[in-house]
Amino acid sequence: MSQRLHHPKKWILRVGLWSLSTWIGSLVLCGRRSFIGGFPYFRRFCRLPKKQREETLLNWASSYFLLLRMFFRSIKLITALVFFTQVDEKRKNLAWKAIGYNGPSSDHSDQEEELNEKKTNKKMPKEIFGPLYNGIIDLKDPREAVTKKLTGHGFTVSTQKSNNNGSSISNPVMTIQCDAVVVGSGSGGGVVAGLLAKAGYKVLVVEKGNYYARSNLSQLEGQAMDEMYLSGGILATSDMNVVILAGSTVGGGSTINWSASIKTPKHVMKEWAEKSELELFESDLYREAMDVVCERMGVQCGFVEEGFNNEVLRKGCEELGLQVKNIPRNASKDHYCGFCSLGCKKGQKQGTSETWLVDLVESGNGLILPGCKAMEVLYECESGNKKKTSTGIAFAFEEETYVVESRATIVACGALRTPHLLKQSGLKNGNIGRNLCLHPVVMAWGWFPEEEKWPEKKKKSYEGGIMTAMSSVVNAEAKTTYGETVIQTPSLHPGMFAGVIPWTSSNDFKTRMLKFSRTAHVFTLLRDKGTGTINSKSYIDYNLNDEDEESLKKGLESVLNILIAAGAEEIGTHNSEGKSLNVRTASVVEIERFVRKESSKSLKDLSGQICSAHQMGSCRMGTRPEESAVRPTGETWEVEGLFVADTSVFPTALGVNPMVTVMSIAYCIGLNVVEALKKK
Repeated sequence: MSQRLHHPKKWILRVGLWSLSTWIGSLVLCGRRSFIGGFPYFRRFCRLPKKQREETLLNWASSYFLLLRMFFRSIKLITALVFFTQVDEKRKNLAWKAIGYNGPSSDHSDQEEELNEKKTNKKMPKEIFGPLYNGIIDLKDPREAVTKKLTGHGFTVSTQKSNNNGSSISNPVMTIQCDAVVVGSGSGGGVVAGLLAKAGYKVLVVEKGNYYARSNLSQLEGQAMDEMYLSGGILATSDMNVVILAGSTVGGGSTINWSASIKTPKHVMKEWAEKSELELFESDLYREAMDVVCERMGVQCGFVEEGFNNEVLRKGCEELGLQVKNIPRNASKDHYCGFCSLGCKKGQKQGTSETWLVDLVESGNGLILPGCKAMEVLYECESGNKKKTSTGIAFAFEEETYVVESRATIVACGALRTPHLLKQSGLKNGNIGRNLCLHPVVMAWGWFPEEEKWPEKKKKSYEGGIMTAMSSVVNAEAKTTYGETVIQTPSLHPGMFAGVIPWTSSNDFKTRMLKFSRTAHVFTLLRDKGTGTINSKSYIDYNLNDEDEESLKKGLESVLNILIAAGAEEIGTHNSEGKSLNVRTASVVEIERFVRKESSKSLKDLSGQICSAHQMGSCRMGTRPEESAVRPTGETWEVEGLFVADTSVFPTALGVNPMVTVMSIAYCIGLNVVEALKKK
């Protein structure tokens, strides 16, 4: 927990766990439940009978004190996640067989590796096999090898320890000169890097996460989350009400997302063009950018076979007469893989590490430095005026500091990290870190026992395309599209499944887990009107406003009805009370009462479980510095030559999966960078 968990309230865990290791602390936290009736009268928590421990946990879960509720939520999430993701030397967890989980297959990329070796006529190291092989620089290699690779690609390198870069960074071990440096390799940074390299400019990509080639992907949930997710997948808002998932690897979110490739909705483009006064979004250029992006990723709408969760969603919608449509995906029609949230071993999902970063490498003009932490953006002030001009970045690799001197700097660390880097670099614009939108998500579940009739007995909840079907719910009481929610399906492997479902007792929890492989989850995603603030790397404030909460409740009601219509035997939500209903034995009145009651419960104060896989708006684009952090071109208001190209520039929440939108915006910003470089 100490190494992996980054949260401003981590001290609660430390204090709580230490207290429970003493009888006095257990008395304080457990009250009368720590009393055993005989000498020594009071016991430490671990020495209490099971019944009293369970009662204590439930008391924390519903406590009047928020800190106790946070303590319970964090302990429950982390314990469940760790238990169901730990594996032995055979890559298996002893509980997987009981819950019907087979784990990842190990036969994905052997043929692909053999084919590549035949093409290159040489044996490639398995750990770095992949389409980006020639473009990855491992700074752990000998200094001479690193320098040789950089200079061989046209970069100028100095290894003299001096401070000639005009920055506050003293004595870097290496200074690299290039045309443009891109911080981040995800859906924004990857597109800009590929575009600039193909235009003939020398581009260096600095990425905080590491590179995991196809053949080196474990697709084990625990290992993949630790390696490829921000904060190891354990990230939450300061009040722990929203659990946040974000990518942190070469390719960023596009490497671990769920394939949905939806163009920017027309009403959103209209709103951004008119209300935010951004002409880009009603231009032919932006529409062309979306077409280019979708073509490059091979986006298509079909599928050969639909997975368990999406079959449930589709059937439920059809039974209720709700509109349901196919989701465009950046994967082939026969891509039937439920493990893409842990990386795609077959390379069929066309994220930036399979497309734009490949363009970067194949152009011969770009290189990628993984495992590097950007420290600050460098810039200089012209004498006699306040004008600032970007000169590059400083980054750290392990204990050493490096400097990149460039003519253009593009920051694309994502909406959660870009504000921190800009603030740390001295930028003062008040909109940096504000206006954060999270696309809050709430889920409901339905259990479908293994029967000969639909859905097929062989199908499992974690298999198949993660997203192939979607619907939408309009809140009639809302006056704008912010009241509209999108209904889709998630990727939940045992660890996250166990982490987010309710806990009311050990027996009930085990019963829920035994139903894992046939429990369908469907969620409702909101285009949120409320916003949050990035105060630091680990301090994320976000308060769900009342209007957004009501819209989510409407969406949750629809999700429950969809699961019922699809034929679920048992249904429930993620409310902490853990109520469920057997639909087959309940009357119509009981079903209606359950749906109405469960969907009307509070979603705040840790009563329910809210999740977020999309973060945006924390450095929003605009026409005035008083209202935005960057110009319509993507360039910051304060520093010339410093651009931002990720979801943080979104003027508002988008309302749908953001990959195509951020790539399209990044494509346009990349063209602006090209123009800026031409002028220089």
